[in-house]
Amino acid sequence: MPKEQPIKTPSLRILIVDDEEVSCLSLKGTLQRLGYEVFYASNGLEALTLLAEQPVSLVISDLVMPEMDGIQLMRQAQQRSPGLPFVVLTAQSSVSSAVAAMKLGAFDYLEKPVNPETLDVIIQRALKFSRLAEENIQLQQHFRERFSFQNIITHSPAMRQVLELAARAAASPRTTICLAGESGVGKEVLCRAIHFASGCLPGSFVAINCAAIPESLLESELFGHVRGAFTGADQEREGKFSLARGGTVLLDEIGDMPLSLQAKLLRVLEERTYEKVGANKSLPADFRVIVATHRDLGKMVQNGTFREDLFHRINVVPLDIPPLRERKEDIPLLADHFLNLFRQHQGKSLPGISKKAMDLLTAHTWPGNIRELRNVLEYAVLMVSDELIRPGHLRLNIAPPVPDGQLTTATDYIISLSPEELSLDNITATILDMTLQRCGGNKSQAAAMLKVNRKMFYR
Repeated sequence: MPKEQPIKTPSLRILIVDDEEVSCLSLKGTLQRLGYEVFYASNGLEALTLLAEQPVSLVISDLVMPEMDGIQLMRQAQQRSPGLPFVVLTAQSSVSSAVAAMKLGAFDYLEKPVNPETLDVIIQRALKFSRLAEENIQLQQHFRERFSFQNIITHSPAMRQVLELAARAAASPRTTICLAGESGVGKEVLCRAIHFASGCLPGSFVAINCAAIPESLLESELFGHVRGAFTGADQEREGKFSLARGGTVLLDEIGDMPLSLQAKLLRVLEERTYEKVGANKSLPADFRVIVATHRDLGKMVQNGTFREDLFHRINVVPLDIPPLRERKEDIPLLADHFLNLFRQHQGKSLPGISKKAMDLLTAHTWPGNIRELRNVLEYAVLMVSDELIRPGHLRLNIAPPVPDGQLTTATDYIISLSPEELSLDNITATILDMTLQRCGGNKSQAAAMLKVNRKMFYR
């Protein structure tokens, strides 16, 4: 394999800590020949003083020193600078102590006398690790800021109540939450805000759409499976529950989950354990479950299409997100928010939206909710240069009015058909078309109105 290129710049400073001056000077000379900026301290207290005065990229410290040993120094230094890599120096007789130091947070160890090539390789790895750790911290901070409750803008009293309850629920990391609302209202955005407010890591948020995965595969997607669990399972596979350890699982469109799998999910929530498909070993369900749906689960319970016991178990904290048409005071806020995003992404000045265009936006019923608003504005931004967005730039999906005398209901249509034209295909196509028009082309909303799941609607 090709040797990795060094990450050496003048800003990469290495601190040597050793009570033996001869050892310090020898190691300092080796590091300087390798191109690093080096300084040293003869004990732990002196090292802490130096670390407080100037930034350091790496510390190489002897383990055995008077007053403060290498482990104590590492703990105090990393409390002040989390992620600061430590490499410990040890004699051959105390390698076990160096390994113990690595378990406590040291990156690696070097045996005395130090081999220059080994020294350079370990330093390069430690610096790369430190850089990745810092980028990871920055990425986590970015996600926390992006998906914080403060970024969910609203003037709506109803939405404020939802956010207040969501913030309270976030403080209880194992409480199950049920998000209800039409497609496009921002259920996943709120779910991520709850996730980050709970102190979880970005990578431990896992979302799965129960309506988008065939019933035969959904159980394996959630629970994972062992090799040989079923035909085609030629290797073990981690499920979404495993990936979400210490975090959050979002089960979107929970109303489309098969009844057989609902029973297994209930057991996960009750016993806080689960098993991979084909396995006998139980694994801890150490994650929060948030479910989301655009359907009325209470009515589904009455119809026998959703388990009543599971409904009560997931409905611990119900959060019903109001549609955009019921909080029109938020439309100017959201429009301004999206324009700011598009200014950054497209590099346009975008003076804003004219009053007539804003009046159209606030008068629209928004069957696609916030997602539709964003799409409408993104299209408008593409159509303008540096002028105001005007009504002609808005691509609103509005169903045309029905002319006088034209059939207005599916019943009228069926009655008007001749015996030759009367067929189930014709009737079905007409009902679907009329429902889509009423819903402004929103397929999810049309499916909900017809009380069928989206997969059946598409078929």
